[in-house]
Amino acid sequence: MSQKHLKEAFVSNLNGTSLLEISLGLSLPPLCLLCRGLLLILYYLHYGKPLSSRKYSLLLDFLVLVSPLLFCCTVLSPVLFLTPAIIVAFCAGIFSIIYSQRKPETRVPFRQIVKDFQKTSLDPEYIPAITVFRVYVNVLTSISILAVDFPQYPRRYAKAETYGTGVMDLGVGAFIFGNALVCPEVRQKASVTQSKFSNLGRQFFSVWPLIFLGAGRLLSVKSIEYHEHTSEYGVHWNFFFTLAFVRLAASLLLAVFPKEKSWIVAINLAVLYQLILNTTSLKMFILHGSGGSDTRVGFLNANREGLLSLFGYLAIYMASVQAGLCLLKCRNSVQGWTEAVGFSLLTVLTLFVILPVSQAYAEPVSRRMANLSYCLWVVAHCLTLFTCFVVTDLTLVFTKLLVKGSSVPCCWDIINTSKNHQREAVPAGREGKLSHVCLISAINKNQLLFFLLANVLTGMVNILIDTMHSKTVFTLCILHLYMFFNCLIMHILHAKNIVLKFW
Repeated sequence: MSQKHLKEAFVSNLNGTSLLEISLGLSLPPLCLLCRGLLLILYYLHYGKPLSSRKYSLLLDFLVLVSPLLFCCTVLSPVLFLTPAIIVAFCAGIFSIIYSQRKPETRVPFRQIVKDFQKTSLDPEYIPAITVFRVYVNVLTSISILAVDFPQYPRRYAKAETYGTGVMDLGVGAFIFGNALVCPEVRQKASVTQSKFSNLGRQFFSVWPLIFLGAGRLLSVKSIEYHEHTSEYGVHWNFFFTLAFVRLAASLLLAVFPKEKSWIVAINLAVLYQLILNTTSLKMFILHGSGGSDTRVGFLNANREGLLSLFGYLAIYMASVQAGLCLLKCRNSVQGWTEAVGFSLLTVLTLFVILPVSQAYAEPVSRRMANLSYCLWVVAHCLTLFTCFVVTDLTLVFTKLLVKGSSVPCCWDIINTSKNHQREAVPAGREGKLSHVCLISAINKNQLLFFLLANVLTGMVNILIDTMHSKTVFTLCILHLYMFFNCLIMHILHAKNIVLKFW
């Protein structure tokens, strides 16, 4: 077999991992974020000023926010079940130090601190969990697209061939979910005097970069005979085309149906698509092509997975629009967000109850078809991850009340609290004085560039290095250099306030 075919076989015919392992893995990003926030508050407590050095801030962010994820998807994967507990214990230790060493003027009874926390007002114009969610989906995807080509990346984490729940199977769905949270219909950017269809016209124009990138990827992959997993999207289709066409189709649906009822559209789409899969020959066509001979002759045959899975991804997008509308309701207090967390957890619990029923009576999870079970699985896990980020932010807000004047980039701004803890809001994580030292803000400013750069670097590494036979130490060095270089570019662009967006 040629090197190309060997690499294709290396990422093919896999069956995924358990839902529990994926859930445990998704707990790591919020815990890393919490750890970094507590370390910054502890630094302020000891030195009386925030960490302002760009060099040390980048190093801290990379070592705490990115590096643990690299280790957990490679050498620490056998002990993944212990990793969250270790990070929780570390965070608890930092919190206890902060609580015991806080300044005398802020030493009030714990019950009073809780009361002050419940009365705390938050910046209603900014929801940091949305930014962090979208950035971490990008980071996790960027890690996986290169790490999967190394033997240290467990095969059970790679994309499942037909049925199964691999870590990478969640990636595309999570990207769709994150994009829907900030779509114009959710942010209500369209003017009151504008018709829905004029806004639709703007959406058609706004997706051309994705189509351009999709065409660029297609031409580059074919020209250098780069290895491909054909059953993922097909012969010519790719991730960029899926993002573009889902966004266009969703804008059309939202121009026709009320956006407040997008969850009804999502359910109808997912259920109807599953009924068609189960009652017609469409499923056999997706899996085996026309005539059941795995032919790739003709455009539809060649790209059947990418084209027909659009229905499932569209259902995920519409469900995410509903989630975004609920999240962007005016919640300017800790109490309001605590209630939102409770509602979100109830929704997640409902989805996880329905999921095994769907798998038993409809069909197991299949990213290849983006069936009903896949839609339920993606929305449930994305809501879980987002809720964990909200809880992390609330925990950091509580900790900031213990250390007057402390700030954490990409965390909620405290507008005001009780008389004992009044302070001005610090615009951390956006364009304020701390944004230049925040890796999350840096990646958020140029998310598409970050992902594009990750794809280019992945291709270069695969061309230059025999990834399948790499030793562990070498693999870890390559992955860290790859991610650090990508993060460094974003950090430099952010420090110079450069946003590479030309559409």
